[in-house]
Amino acid sequence: MRNLRLLSILFLGLALNACGQNKPADKGTLSRDIKKYPQAKTAAYWKQVLSAQAYDIMVNKGTETPYKNPFWNNHKKGIYVSAATGKPLFSSDTKFESGTGWPSFFKPIDAKAIKIVRDISSGMVRDEVVEASTGLHLGHVFDDGPEPTGQRYCMNSYALKFIPSK
Repeated sequence: MRNLRLLSILFLGLALNACGQNKPADKGTLSRDIKKYPQAKTAAYWKQVLSAQAYDIMVNKGTETPYKNPFWNNHKKGIYVSAATGKPLFSSDTKFESGTGWPSFFKPIDAKAIKIVRDISSGMVRDEVVEASTGLHLGHVFDDGPEPTGQRYCMNSYALKFIPSK
């Protein structure tokens, strides 16, 4: 029983850490990525446009607290768009309960709206999800999601805005 409890705690710790990421702020500009991301802007620009939470996550590649963010437990119908550009990213039809405390989806609305970038920060190797047009951080994708894709797009709520269905 004690071993089972220890394994459960270890698993929970790994699951919570998997979506989290702490990186120092990029003191430079994002505009150097114009060839790769056509709508990339400077950090100063995004600081004026985004909320403080969205800026920390999207520009500084931070993460929000699990279970204490706007959309992890949102069960309304609608679409999730980029907090930076308003472009549609995920549908509530593909959202599922991952048990991680972050909103999770098994596929994007349009695969061309995002890019997957190798992330080797925090002593882990993960696949970072960025907005294809800006290069801004959204979250990470893992191969432990439900069918039909087997993917878990673990997103930060503050990188998204929710538009309810009418």
